Amino acid sequence: MEYLKRMADYLLQDYLEAFGAVLIEGPKWCGKTTTAEYAAKSILKMQDPDHREEYLKTAATKPSFLLQGEVPRLIDEWQDAPVIWDAVRTLVDKRCEPGQFILTGSNSVDKSKILHSGTGRIARMRMLPMSLWESGESTGEVSLDELFNNPDYNIDGKRSDLSIERIIFAACRGGWPASMNVRSDRAKLMIAKNYINSVCTEDISRIDGVKRNEKLARMILMSYARNISTLAKKTSILNDITSSGNINCSDETLNSYINVLERLFVIQDIDAWCPSIRSKTAIRSSVKRCFCDPSIAVAALGQTPDSLKLHMKTFGFIFEQMCIRDLRSYTTDMDSHISYYHDRYGLEADIVLHQNNGRYALIECKLGSRDIDSGASHLLEIKRLIKEFNKKEEQVKLREPDLLIILTGGELAYTREDGVKIIPLGCLKN
Repeated sequence: MEYLKRMADYLLQDYLEAFGAVLIEGPKWCGKTTTAEYAAKSILKMQDPDHREEYLKTAATKPSFLLQGEVPRLIDEWQDAPVIWDAVRTLVDKRCEPGQFILTGSNSVDKSKILHSGTGRIARMRMLPMSLWESGESTGEVSLDELFNNPDYNIDGKRSDLSIERIIFAACRGGWPASMNVRSDRAKLMIAKNYINSVCTEDISRIDGVKRNEKLARMILMSYARNISTLAKKTSILNDITSSGNINCSDETLNSYINVLERLFVIQDIDAWCPSIRSKTAIRSSVKRCFCDPSIAVAALGQTPDSLKLHMKTFGFIFEQMCIRDLRSYTTDMDSHISYYHDRYGLEADIVLHQNNGRYALIECKLGSRDIDSGASHLLEIKRLIKEFNKKEEQVKLREPDLLIILTGGELAYTREDGVKIIPLGCLKN
């Protein structure tokens, strides 16, 4: 089976050059262990059924024995023996060399058994499901890095090979590496459904040992899916869940379930960008509801590629999730973060992509070409308001956006006369 290179491969090497150990975090099935194995020189799998009991006994008496081996040494499912964390930290301090260990596993660890945080010794690295570029579906003809760094970069005429039908299928299938190893389309679509089953029946209770209701977990995911890419408040989600009268759920219970789903990296909401370009009271600051992968929303709603072809408005929200996932993947090495802008006058930018050096892009996600003009007008108006603000502001001026981008499901990339970049998601890369 051919290994598909990931953005995480390059990021992991950077972390290993800088830190003694690296903990790879992210949603289950996103490829954490495979990526770690690709970089490791020796491997210890704590859940190996032939040796598990031996490993646990060794961890209880002399955990340092488990760390012996060529470096970087991978300790997979390290949380089965939490003492390994402190053993890794101790050995990193003793050796004083980078690139010693890679840790992978779930977030279900008993933190009371960990003495030290690992700060400065064990770096945390996030992984996501695969982007379209990583899965080989984006042509990669437009580089996000070049867009930021090269003012003369010409995107005109760059193309995507993805039809709307293929984009819909890719969103339904998701960026799960396991789906790349099966042949039939039907089998590919089963991965996300099984993912939800696993989360609701096992992971949501296993993470902290608290027994939770599978039915309630599914209903929360379904409500989240109905509200993806929106600013729906928790009260709206709660009303949605309880409206049928078939299940009871309090504010406290809902918060606990959402917190667990965040710890499992299933839910990854986006915060608001709140510059003072208008009255502060006009800024909407609720989080935007998001999943780690668009396929979770599709599976939670019980949709299929065929059904979504008849519900393109719904798919527009799912397409935005796909854009967010890919942008997160492409900007991991830029130390970036994502927010959104939306004020009460209706002015918005679906995504604000911030780099660590202060540069940022305002981005709208428009599946079809008919909405490009309205999306461009939103981005240009935000830029105009920032300019007007800076004329009046004497002390702390706002940086103007470095890029105005509309991500589309179309085929052709180009730059409009007003400077807005129109880029098909199917031709974007890091």
